[in-house]
Amino acid sequence: MIIIQRKATHAGSWYSGKESIILKEMEHLFSDSEFGPGQQPFSENLEIRSIIGGVSPHAGYRFSGYCAAHTYLNLFREKIPDTIIILGTIHNPCRYENVAIFKKGVWETPLGNLIVDEELANKILDNCDLIKADNEAFTGICESEHNIEIQLPFIKYCAKDSNVKIVPIKLGYTSFHNYDLCEEIANGLAKSIKSYDKDVVIVASSDMQHNTVLDSKKLEKFKSKDQKVIDAFKELEGRKLMDIVKDLSVCGPQTITTLVLTCKKLEAKKGEQLKHYTSVDKEGFGYCVGYFSGIIVK
Repeated sequence: MIIIQRKATHAGSWYSGKESIILKEMEHLFSDSEFGPGQQPFSENLEIRSIIGGVSPHAGYRFSGYCAAHTYLNLFREKIPDTIIILGTIHNPCRYENVAIFKKGVWETPLGNLIVDEELANKILDNCDLIKADNEAFTGICESEHNIEIQLPFIKYCAKDSNVKIVPIKLGYTSFHNYDLCEEIANGLAKSIKSYDKDVVIVASSDMQHNTVLDSKKLEKFKSKDQKVIDAFKELEGRKLMDIVKDLSVCGPQTITTLVLTCKKLEAKKGEQLKHYTSVDKEGFGYCVGYFSGIIVK
């Protein structure tokens, strides 16, 4: 019997905690054609995958859920993956410094539990000394950290009855603006994925900038700064991306950079922008957060 080691601590606040309600919520997020992708998730059941990674935002679903739906629609479109590696960032009060992997156990969601892929987690630990097995980086006081948890109901919804597994990795403050460390992590991830005879995709959990925006001119400037990050992502220029975000309030610079570097080592050719909007576009001027959905293609 597998013991639940990580509760769905944000269910009922950042997203619905009831299965019947979150199913309707997910259906709406995917079906919306203004901010969402305008269609429900499906799989073509192809033998070969070209979409190997993506960026997904992590705010409350009424803000960023539409954007995240674009990412997961595409990650599941070609085929249902066996395992999804989720690269998570950090927020206060969980000031975790190191790089940790949730090695073994399950993560609860209102749509059913997700099992950690222990075999792949062990491969990653063997191939990257920087990453440590530390479930406590995801539990206790760190249960206040939402950015990985927000991704999981999307995985369950798109997977339907398929047994998709996850490997959560927390990239702490030591990696936040550290390109060399991201490069080393990417080496270990790419080597592990190449040696694993299963279909693996990677998700970087990150919102874009955070700032107060009170008029259209400031919103235009805000979006142009976000776009510089997005353009570096599309070019798969990890060092350029890291240099740009050092002066911006993007909350997961290390997750996006590590995603880009890992996918390049897996022979990715380009990144694609799927959707970009802000919380101001959703609910009017005030405190503004940018949301971006993008995929990486071989």
